[in-house]
Formats: sequence, C-alpha cells, structure tokens
Amino acid sequence: MPSVEEINNALRKVIEPELHKDLVTLKMVEDVKVSDGNVDLTIVLTTPACPLKSRIENEVRDAVLSVTGVKSVSINMTARVPSDGLDRKALSLPVKNAVAIASGKGGVGKSTVAVNVAVILAMKGARVGLLDADIYGPNIPTMMGVDSLPAPENGRLIPAESYGVKLMSIGFMVRKGQPLIWRVPMLHSAIRQFLADVDWGELDYLIIDLPPGTGDAQLSLMQHIPLSGGVIVTMPQLVSIEDADRGLQMFREMNVPVLGVIENMSYLALPDGTTLDLFGKGGGRNLAKKAGVPFLGEIPIELAVRVGGDSGKPVAISSPGSAAAQALTAIAEAIAAQVSIAALSEKKQPEENKE
Repeated sequence: MPSVEEINNALRKVIEPELHKDLVTLKMVEDVKVSDGNVDLTIVLTTPACPLKSRIENEVRDAVLSVTGVKSVSINMTARVPSDGLDRKALSLPVKNAVAIASGKGGVGKSTVAVNVAVILAMKGARVGLLDADIYGPNIPTMMGVDSLPAPENGRLIPAESYGVKLMSIGFMVRKGQPLIWRVPMLHSAIRQFLADVDWGELDYLIIDLPPGTGDAQLSLMQHIPLSGGVIVTMPQLVSIEDADRGLQMFREMNVPVLGVIENMSYLALPDGTTLDLFGKGGGRNLAKKAGVPFLGEIPIELAVRVGGDSGKPVAISSPGSAAAQALTAIAEAIAAQVSIAALSEKKQPEENKE
C-alpha cells in the first residue's frame, strides 16, 4: 500500500504555475489519507478565484495516480487567502489585502471595473469589501443597487451589503444630487472614517474605487491605509494612456506595488464578426509593457455593461455569459493571482486561518 510520504513526494513534482514552487513547499497539501490504495487529500489554493484551479487539480490527480499501488484519488479543493502582512491595526481593520483601482482621468470605467471585480471575487467565495473613495462622484451605491446603510451598532457604521459584497460610500450620507463642496481637511476626515469607523469584519480583499486623477483624495487614502497594490484602468486612446501613466507613477511615488493595467472599452464587436477599434488599439498593453507590469486584460464595449451599471445589477450578475463579463472574470482572477504572488513573495506560506 502506498504511504503518505510517497504521495507527498509525488506532489513535490507539481509546481504552482504562478508561484513557481511545488505544492508541498507552499504548504498547499493537507489532510493526506491513504486507505487500501484510495487516496484522499486537500489542496489549499491561495485564492478562491484561482484561474488555474482545474489545471492544478488535474496535475495533482495525475501525480498521485502515478504512485504504485494507488487505485483512486479524491481531491478536496479549498482556498485560504494569504495576507500581505501589512500593519492595519491602527485602523482596527482586519483586512488581508487592500487593492486600489485607479485611473488618471474620469470616464474610463474605473468604477465599473471595481464593482465587477468585487462581485466576481465574492461569487468565487472570497470575503470582499468595496470602498467608494470617490468623494466628489460617488457612483457605487447606484451601480450596486443599494440606497441606504443599516443602523449603526456599538458606535460604528455598518456597511451595506449587495451581491455578497460589503460596501461603503459617501453617497449613502448625502441627498441624491447634492454636491460635496469640501476642502481637504473634511476629505481626509471622511476617508479616515470610512476606514476606522466602519465595522467591515474580516475581509480577504478590500477593493477601493479611487477618484480619477492624482490629487488629495488619492494621497489621503494611501497615507491612511497600507495598500497591497494598485490597478490602473485606461482606455486605448493616447490621451487616456497619458493620464493613466500619471496614475501609475503616483502609485510608484507612494511605494504602492502596481499589480497591472486593464484596458476598458477596447473594441466594439460587430454583427459580421469583425471588431471596430473606436478608441484606438493596444494602448493599455503598451503602457503595461513600458511600465514593466502585467497586462491584466481588455474589456470590450457592450450595452450590457452600461445597463448593468444603471440598473444596479453589475454585468457579472446580469449577463455572466457576455464577452465583457467573461473578460472581467478573467481580470478578477488575474488580480487575485497577482495579490497572492505579492503576498507570498514576502510571506513564504499562507496564513493559518482557513476559509
């Protein structure tokens, strides 16, 4: 009968494709049991949104079945999101990873990306929060179909919840259409309150929708909360790319790792199967290459994206089979993968808190 040691030795040959180490060294193999040639084991992924889950499962099965005497293998695939190890205790914020979604200019679909990434990660099984840090243009409540907060508890604000995502926005606290004519100190205070005075609970990912530009709101947030990384959203056109590059350099000036670049409104699919590049072609990919960061994907122009945002039902929920939703799913998985890679490059193994 094969031994547990033989099974583990076989699994040392299975390399995690993005972390480039074997599963045993990464402590991703647990609860190996062998009985009469039948093997049961658990593989602990670094994110429930792992884009290579099926590949890893197949390679594990092949490796175990290659051991002499093994008749069958049963694999339990689970996930435990590693923490980036950054200290957020001063804010009483039990968040494993905080990711800012940014752009150099408005109108490129940054909030659409933030909303759908948060929803997709939650659908995959992660604990997700979404912070609308766009103080002057809070759109997240509308896009998530929520118009109010629960009653405070124990002196702390309770985030709203929609599609499994906890969310907070200044939009919950002002009358619809009311302009916020705030000076910098009030802005700083609001951002700190959203971080320190909200009972977020334990989160695997806090997705932060930054306002466009590189001004006081962005700097205030990055000074208040250590970020795991930042993501840049751009359109293909040159003007958008130039502004996106400023946003990327802002992250670098603030020592925030850049997780990658997303190109939104990349093309319009036509009925005859061709595509129309309304805003140019390849700008996001070129920016990522120039900056030496991952290109996380491109999102096509689709009516369902706009309808989903206006109706409070993100396209990942309303039209999951659409090209845009599929692109956003791949992007959410890519972001989760980059977060895990960054976390485990500092911390050599996942935290011990199981999902």
